Amino acid sequence: MMKNIIQMPDGYLNRTPLFQFILLSCLFPLWGAAASLNDILITQFKSVFTLSDFASALVQSAFYGGYFLIAIPASLIIKKTSYKIAILIGLTLYIGGCLMFYPASHMATYTMFLAAIFSIAIGLSFLETSANTYSSMIGHKDYATLRLNISQTFYPIGAIFGILLGKYLIFQEGASLHEQVAAMTPEQLHDFKLAMLQHTLQPYKYLIFVLIAVAFLFLVTQFPKCKTVNEGKKQDVHFIDTLKYLLKNSAFKKGILAQFLYVGMQVAVWSFTIRLALNLSNMNERDASDFMVYSFIGFFIGKFIANFLMTKFKPNWVLVWYSVLGVITLAYTAFVPDFSAVYAAIFASALFGPCWATIYASVLGTVEQEHREVAGAVVVMSIIGAAVVPAIHGLVSDSIGSIQHAFIVPLLCFAYVGYYFYGKRNETK
Repeated sequence: MMKNIIQMPDGYLNRTPLFQFILLSCLFPLWGAAASLNDILITQFKSVFTLSDFASALVQSAFYGGYFLIAIPASLIIKKTSYKIAILIGLTLYIGGCLMFYPASHMATYTMFLAAIFSIAIGLSFLETSANTYSSMIGHKDYATLRLNISQTFYPIGAIFGILLGKYLIFQEGASLHEQVAAMTPEQLHDFKLAMLQHTLQPYKYLIFVLIAVAFLFLVTQFPKCKTVNEGKKQDVHFIDTLKYLLKNSAFKKGILAQFLYVGMQVAVWSFTIRLALNLSNMNERDASDFMVYSFIGFFIGKFIANFLMTKFKPNWVLVWYSVLGVITLAYTAFVPDFSAVYAAIFASALFGPCWATIYASVLGTVEQEHREVAGAVVVMSIIGAAVVPAIHGLVSDSIGSIQHAFIVPLLCFAYVGYYFYGKRNETK
């Protein structure tokens, strides 16, 4: 399977090994499913635990906080071993996090659920730290950005799968949870909440089997190292020296901020789309979750279109126009007081598509070879934006009493993303 594959001195390959690239790309929907299930859990926990919008957004804080804490250790493991080893560690930890939903669903405390979500995020941090960089490396250097965008195109497939699992296995038929809870006695409410929390376990049972199968395929498949030829010398660079180098790299820091705000706005919009649909209609949670399916379909289509446009135009210009449309669309979402605002949020998801991969490849392009693994980890650490921006969105919503007007928070984030790419518009790659 590795016949005629030659590794260049800079770690890139002369061509992409197709099977390995497909298997690597299959990791992207696996963390997409976990991330989209958070959007279901936020809505479920909001009613079951009677949470404020800020408190319900702590689901995302626990999830993406795990990314932030583990990305650097994951990068050091990659540096000492290989991308494949880090991926296998990530899959094992992901399985362990899913298993924690067994005790969480029985203990029925919000804190225990947050601990299970945090545990899953530890595994996903290993996966993203390794797979994003590896996808950009596993082929010719000239197509690194396109290759990562193609891998990222698999993400919404997993996200849709996660939403459907949540829709049919967590959400139930009948009136909305808020309406059901309001009509119950304290005894009925206690039993009802326990039953609802038992449902949260179901999607993770199915994920465990999928993860075991993928881990087995990685275990038995040969993968290229995709590391610089003079690896021994490069590993002599101290971690602290790399951090000093990155702190002095202004282009790198601007890219980190763009990634921080991009991931934050994406997760904020997705966290509150179901809630927006519930607030602007009389539907229940199961029906409202359909709009997240539409959002991820739009996300997939937006990525596909962007991949095509990037073969015709400079990627930075494509992102400038995506960002302009995104700001306009989120302004509509925030301020038009009818149900069409939900469809605007769905369209905004289509415009999120190419941002992560393009920023990621752009940021890695600003650093020297010997700092690549740690730089990639810092970019993954910027995912902490998804722990911060949704919480701010929820806090603004609680403060002004409108989940819809609070969409101004992701709007401002998209404006900076557009500004970032406008500043890079004349670069050749």
